Amino acid sequence: MARSTLTRLLLAPAAAVAALIGFAAAPAHAAIWTSSEQWGNYTTSDNYILYNNIWGSGAGTQSIWANSSSNWGVTANHPNTGGIKSYPNAKKIVNKPITSLSSLTSGYNVTVPSSGAYNTSYDIWDTDYDYEVMLWVNHNGAVGPLGTSQGTVTLGGHTWAVYKGDNGANEVFSFLRTSDSSAGTVNILPILKWIKDTKGWWGDETIGDVQFGYEITSSAGGLNFTTNGFNVSSS
Repeated sequence: MARSTLTRLLLAPAAAVAALIGFAAAPAHAAIWTSSEQWGNYTTSDNYILYNNIWGSGAGTQSIWANSSSNWGVTANHPNTGGIKSYPNAKKIVNKPITSLSSLTSGYNVTVPSSGAYNTSYDIWDTDYDYEVMLWVNHNGAVGPLGTSQGTVTLGGHTWAVYKGDNGANEVFSFLRTSDSSAGTVNILPILKWIKDTKGWWGDETIGDVQFGYEITSSAGGLNFTTNGFNVSSS
């Protein structure tokens, strides 16, 4: 005779239990925090904010896990349809005018899948959320930046293809690395000063958030995105 559901739940391993009751199992490496909530968020001991951020239409499921600001990731299962589904990220609040900054740098190290459609990117905002600066360090699949091409520029230790656009709510300046990278350091301040001083696209904005994460369009079947290292330093 078959065992009762309760007996099977008591004897089954965690992953099997999750399957039986209809929930995705939390990653085994998520020792401190996990969330499958749309807007799940967590503040680390060093004041970074992690955010699951499933914001796009037609999204599937996504779980975020974290041990620290520099060791976190997501498992995402979003359908193979167009449009951004989510931007799970870690955020550091800066809250300094560009002219008062003497340095703003960041390091990253990621492991990303070879399938799916996504970009790994910084998302940098002014405090009024009038301007958005995206720095793509790698991307895969059918994804592209908003706006029109502004040529290429070498800044902050990398060469970028630059795009300028408007999403109806704010202006967007996108910088796409001309060669994909899974690890490195970005000197962000020269990029912000180039936007301000060389191009005149904004004034002395106060930089609010420096976010870093994965802008995911599709990841059917479930794909893993892992942050092995991340930090933001400003003065």
